[in-house]
Amino acid sequence: MWANRPSRHGAARAMSSLRIDRRSLRIRLLAWLSGIALVVAGMTWLLHGILLEDLARDFLGARLEREADHAVEQLRYDHLSTAAVLNSASRGFQVFHHLYVLRIGDETSASDPHWQAMLTSILDESDEALVEVREGQQHLLVYRRPFSIEGEGGVLLIGEDFSQVEAGLHRLHWWVGGIATTLLVLLVALNLLAVNRGLVPLSRLRDQLGELRTGERERLSLDVPSELDSLVVQLNRFMDEIDTRLQRSRDSVANLSHALKTPLAAVTQILRGSRPIDATRRQRLVARLEEVHAQLDAELRHSRIAGPHAGRMSELSRDGSRLVEMFRALYPDKRFHLSLPDQPDQRIPVESQDLSEILGIVLDNAGKWATREVHCRLCLDDRLTLVVDDDGPGVPEAELPLLGQRGRRLDEGRPGYGLGLSILDQLLTRYAGRVRYSLSPLGGLRVEITVPIDECVP
Repeated sequence: MWANRPSRHGAARAMSSLRIDRRSLRIRLLAWLSGIALVVAGMTWLLHGILLEDLARDFLGARLEREADHAVEQLRYDHLSTAAVLNSASRGFQVFHHLYVLRIGDETSASDPHWQAMLTSILDESDEALVEVREGQQHLLVYRRPFSIEGEGGVLLIGEDFSQVEAGLHRLHWWVGGIATTLLVLLVALNLLAVNRGLVPLSRLRDQLGELRTGERERLSLDVPSELDSLVVQLNRFMDEIDTRLQRSRDSVANLSHALKTPLAAVTQILRGSRPIDATRRQRLVARLEEVHAQLDAELRHSRIAGPHAGRMSELSRDGSRLVEMFRALYPDKRFHLSLPDQPDQRIPVESQDLSEILGIVLDNAGKWATREVHCRLCLDDRLTLVVDDDGPGVPEAELPLLGQRGRRLDEGRPGYGLGLSILDQLLTRYAGRVRYSLSPLGGLRVEITVPIDECVP
């Protein structure tokens, strides 16, 4: 008995399939374009009706005026008496129009007594004008022309039934409305086709993102409309940054693994050996473990340097103050001094995590080698300038060119892998920046970094 009844879930799915997705860009564009086309077509149709009736009224009024002038000139030319004029009017004027009313002096003649009674009120006016008269279903368009013949004044009314013209105009207006409706439907269909064609690049971009997610594609294609160029460039740049950070993380893990492998192997060998662990061997074991601990601390410190603002533009006050406070906690026996530019709240087009790493590498290096003082100065004009001085032992002038070489450590007595300054060079390469090493006035090392800045954002 219940076999032919649709399930509630099936009905719900059917209703959801008929529901319009209001967030769809296609629906929004089609609704806006169709709405605009409907408003334009409706306004055009209304204006057509108004202007068409005015045009017909002006045309008929101009024709009635010309014929009234011609009739008056004919009356003057014939030099007829009043009786003859009225008799002539009764025989001839009614040929040209549906109606006329002629008054000369006290005598009045009309093509139809009914019109004479209806138009008597406008005969009393003395000005020349086009008058509309409505009575019942009839709509008359009457031109009033005052004149004088042989010193005697008169008024000539020449009119035409405008109802028939209006009926024809209404039929034409509705025909135009039907044609406009057909064109509107065609325009909506063309709009739908144009919207679908216009959204093809977005569909291709969506497909490319799917291929990117599945690994079938490494980068997005730049063969897109110019409006999407910036989006594709930014997405590709974002993926480049992710790849760079991933490679940097892999290198860091590989370097950490390599650095920990030797001390861990030595500790394992001591623990597995059968020889008793005397004081000397215990001291070596502790030294190895302390080295591992120091290297792990250095790696954790490097991860903290990146900070919580990855993916954002840099703010010198925010990023610089955060790093200095962090290093003050890491090196409590050192004094870190920070000098900011006059407008430190400006944002600069350098990725926040990159600036944190650049500044963090230099401050960490200064903190390890400084005796008591570390001075950091940030300047901002057409370029960003970062100067860090420490009062440590410094580096011999002959060895300054060796700084930044990957894996090169000038002092093996301190923990590290010799990678920090080489990573600094890689980061600066992305922003066309450069680093310069020299002797500091404080007695240690001075690191001066410059990064060109095209535009600052308030």
